[in-house]
Amino acid sequence: MKEDCLPSSHVPISDSKSIQKSELLGLLKTYNCYHEGKSFQLRHREEEGTLIIEGLLNIAWGLRRPIRLQMQDDREQVHLPSTSWTPGRPNCPPKEPSPQDGNITAQGPSTQPVHKAESSTDSSGPLEEAEEAPQLMRTKSDASCISQRRPKCRAPGEAQRIRRHRFSINGHFYNHKTSVFTPAYGSVTNVRVNSTMTTLQVLTLLLNKFRVEDGPSEFALYIVHESGERTKLKDCEYPLISRILHGPCEKIARMFLMEADLGVEVPHDVAQYIKFEMPVLDSFVEKLKEEEEREIIKLTMKFQALRLTMLQRLEQLVEAK
Repeated sequence: MKEDCLPSSHVPISDSKSIQKSELLGLLKTYNCYHEGKSFQLRHREEEGTLIIEGLLNIAWGLRRPIRLQMQDDREQVHLPSTSWTPGRPNCPPKEPSPQDGNITAQGPSTQPVHKAESSTDSSGPLEEAEEAPQLMRTKSDASCISQRRPKCRAPGEAQRIRRHRFSINGHFYNHKTSVFTPAYGSVTNVRVNSTMTTLQVLTLLLNKFRVEDGPSEFALYIVHESGERTKLKDCEYPLISRILHGPCEKIARMFLMEADLGVEVPHDVAQYIKFEMPVLDSFVEKLKEEEEREIIKLTMKFQALRLTMLQRLEQLVEAK
């Protein structure tokens, strides 16, 4: 069902499914009651008869392969100090940036202000929806994982080495040695989206927020249930609508970012057996084998009886002639 053909009383879930607007508003009310007093409450409005819901969407990292951060910044501007150039000295080299300059720093992320990748659309409301600072938790298995504690003082050679390798890109600290890493599994980030944004658009927004070099076609969004059931969101689906339909509690269902070629859907019939211990699963397999053997015996006896009946009938026809 195309969105243009939908009646005004319905809201599209995908290109072929829709939900009544009144039912969705009821689910939205429950969602906001669950998040009462928090920044995850969703707002809604209508534009030309179309219901639009907007707010923060939580997405957990579920990657198995490392990602690469971009080095270049499409909004990067070069700021030259006032003492780096004078009209009478065109060949004078610029001053080497110091740790206090905005584009190169020798300090860690905790000592610098982190800029938001997506600006808030409404800052005058009573409840400020502050999107989280773009930070990625690294897995402990990464070879590039750096220590949480930094020495209070550094040798001049070490400080110079860090200045060569760490840059501030849109508020993200780029390090040549740690630019390729795997985000910690299950760590949560969020992006500001609305109900008209498709899965591909949400993926693009999330990757741009953290300046990830990999393209959105290499990833997919999955709804992972507490039972182990896993459903992939299609490109034509709307993640914010899907989040509302699955309820506000992330202990029951969470949205994960995974690789498109590594993520596997797990249907409900399979998920109900995932949490059983191996001895229990082995007993299930044995019972299924026994049941399969009984069915094979039944079918064999049935067709043998039919074959005997057909042979007897043929003999009667021959004798009748």
